[in-house]
Amino acid sequence: MSDNSQVLPPIPERRYFTIGEASSLCEVKPHVLRYWEQEFPQLSPSKRRGNRRYYQRDDVLLIREIKDLLHIQGYTINGARGLLTNSKENNHPASKKTRLRDLADELDSIIAELQEDPLFHSIN
Repeated sequence: MSDNSQVLPPIPERRYFTIGEASSLCEVKPHVLRYWEQEFPQLSPSKRRGNRRYYQRDDVLLIREIKDLLHIQGYTINGARGLLTNSKENNHPASKKTRLRDLADELDSIIAELQEDPLFHSIN
């Protein structure tokens, strides 16, 4: 995230925020938040009585990240959505395990190649 988050108000230590509170914390109009909910599947606040939205701290942080991508870094909605989707997939535990396994396989392959090289044996 860019330095824009430094000028935004601090997020209070609370569990839930109304749409008005989230709007103020992120300096984005409530109708923009409702629109972003349609455009970004990662943004899905809890809905309770009367379809009222309740955002959690992670939602507020995500809104700030979306705002930064769109308003500061200049991404389009599609570009920001893709970036957030890829970021979330890369942070998924199964994806990390797969990447680590691939990296370990690649290292094993490099070690095997080195061990076959006569120059490697002359160093040891």
